[in-house]
Amino acid sequence: MRLHRGGRSRAWLGKRLGGDRTLGDRVLRRALHGAGAVLVLYYLLPPNVLGIPNPDVLLAALAVVLGIEAGRWAAGLELPTLRPVEAERPASFAYFAVALVIAVLFFPEAVAVAVILGAALVDPLIGELRRSERWRPAYPALPLAVYAVLAGLSLRWVGGASLPSTVLLAVLASVAGVGAEYPRLRYLDDDLTMVIVPGLVLTVLLAALPGVATIGA
Repeated sequence: MRLHRGGRSRAWLGKRLGGDRTLGDRVLRRALHGAGAVLVLYYLLPPNVLGIPNPDVLLAALAVVLGIEAGRWAAGLELPTLRPVEAERPASFAYFAVALVIAVLFFPEAVAVAVILGAALVDPLIGELRRSERWRPAYPALPLAVYAVLAGLSLRWVGGASLPSTVLLAVLASVAGVGAEYPRLRYLDDDLTMVIVPGLVLTVLLAALPGVATIGA
């Protein structure tokens, strides 16, 4: 059983962008990854938006994602955009879903927004920079800068951190987030580490620095 049309849509997309199905795969994968940033809207929802607590809705959505991943292994489901390496280990989307739910449920709001936006938007940027000989020299400076800006905006606007604290924490989050993308381990995906590692770093620092502790309130 397959949950795609044999790649026709991705081939069409790739052709429209001047390439082939491989390009279409990559573009769709980047777009789906970036869509993870939408989860920050969770904080704008009213409580019990579907008549049940919002965390339960989030966990139910995670269960659906993990159910699809389980079906891939148990029933041989074929999913689009998966990379060859994911044929022998859990898929990146499953790691990412787990990481996003952990961020929302366990990290302070400003920290969760920072790491969700950072992972959703900076990880695809890193992938594209590494693929291009022309833009490769911009790695890691550009991803570090983008991550720091996203983290800084979240800490400042969502968390209300002071400007000096915002700059310090944003830089540290950027280094932790981009650095967490680098290790290549078979069963530890960067879609997980780019959320959890900087999230833990920021959460620990907020607890250790009294001057910005109100962010975690």
